Amino acid sequence: MKTRRLSLYGALIATAMILSYVESLVPLNFGIWGIKMGLPNIAVVFALYRLGVRGACVVSLVRVFLVSLLFGNVLGFFFSIAGAVLSLAVMSLLFKTGKFSTTGVSIAGAVFHNVGQIAVAAAVLNTGIIAFYLPVLCVSGVAAGVFIGIAGSLVLKRVRMNLPGKGD
Repeated sequence: MKTRRLSLYGALIATAMILSYVESLVPLNFGIWGIKMGLPNIAVVFALYRLGVRGACVVSLVRVFLVSLLFGNVLGFFFSIAGAVLSLAVMSLLFKTGKFSTTGVSIAGAVFHNVGQIAVAAAVLNTGIIAFYLPVLCVSGVAAGVFIGIAGSLVLKRVRMNLPGKGD
């Protein structure tokens, strides 16, 4: 891996970790448990559009692992990794079609992140009843996806890069 690309990976992973920490400091209390802004996904969206699918996967999954290791627990890791993997899969598919805006890709990623977490909750609780919570999380996911998509678009417009290939 080229030095410049490796440095970018490190910077994006560090940025995502810092945004995870910042997000933990900003309580969103709408009376609904589990709603977050998804700030670390600004770095993931940037990686997807500048480094390609593989780059986004590396940034997202390494960030989930490190944040869980440093600040979380095993159960939290499984919730985070399930959401991240499903989110990355959907965002990658939509990105590769070239038919969706950055915001559209972000919205889909946010919603499917919630779907992944509900799937883990259903498995942990051994019941599908938790799915009643999914519509609420989907609405919050759309709102967060819009915010992250717009923020990601702004960052993409302002940060120009010269990297050979996207590493897909």
